[in-house]
Amino acid sequence: MNEHWTWLAPLCICLISLGVAGMARAAESVLPDGEATEPQQLATGFQFTEGPLWLPGQELLIFSDIPADTIYSGDSEVVRQPSGQSNGLTLDLEGRLITCEHANRRVTRTEADGSITVLAAQYEGNRLNSPNDVIVRSDGMIFFTDPPYGLPGMLDGPHAELDFSGVYAVMPGEDVQLLVDDFDKPNGLTLSPDESVLYIADTDGGHLRAFDVATDGSLSNDRHFYDLPTPDGIKTDTEGRIWATAGDGVHVISPEGERITIIAFPEVPANLCFGGSDGGTLYVTARNSVYAVDTTVEGIRPQAEAVFPLSGTTSELE
Repeated sequence: MNEHWTWLAPLCICLISLGVAGMARAAESVLPDGEATEPQQLATGFQFTEGPLWLPGQELLIFSDIPADTIYSGDSEVVRQPSGQSNGLTLDLEGRLITCEHANRRVTRTEADGSITVLAAQYEGNRLNSPNDVIVRSDGMIFFTDPPYGLPGMLDGPHAELDFSGVYAVMPGEDVQLLVDDFDKPNGLTLSPDESVLYIADTDGGHLRAFDVATDGSLSNDRHFYDLPTPDGIKTDTEGRIWATAGDGVHVISPEGERITIIAFPEVPANLCFGGSDGGTLYVTARNSVYAVDTTVEGIRPQAEAVFPLSGTTSELE
């Protein structure tokens, strides 16, 4: 190295050290033990866990096992079977269960009496692919993603009626609104705390995208937000950080799109939700198991008390 540039080496080492130390401090700010935080396995022995949802009134976690065609509670009790191979789950403003039914190719609502109301099953007369994940805005508007994972051959297979993987919005009782159709495989989605930004994971694209979202659900200002391997479910905490499952763990991301930390798991995570009495427990579905991680944040999660039956319901196509 030229002697005139030898001063750069210690400077670079110093800057790298400061960066690593900064990330460690950031991890400590969201996790009680910083990067040493260990996930706790709550249950295992499932086929492919997805769609975790905390029910605040019941202080209970429920989740989907897609191949098993079942929704379970955190203590492994059956909530619904068959479930239409349910995937993403959430609650509406009245505490009714909103379900992405992977096999039945629809988004449904479970009423207080256990009956099923179909909210979205077609777009312009064509059946949806296989609705994947879903959220509900504070005005009741439902946003959901529709990749073709449940279709043999995906979009090139014989059962596909659409030639794209869409992201949609629907107000119950109204027509389904297509928001965007240029994702490879749209998956998890979440809103910023003020609901002005919609974040959407593109699994095959290996990134998160962000959009400004209007009152009518329409999207604008499409922008690349963050790169990560095979992103799946995503959620937001009350300070605007994004928590995203990926092939290498759960990424915690600042509102500016900078990595705070990655939480490692024994199995590849698929989806996640916040819960617990203070909203500070992160529940993660990961392949055959369900895990919990204590955090120091408060996560955004449904607030209504669940009113649907917690056993004895089914979801089958008529």
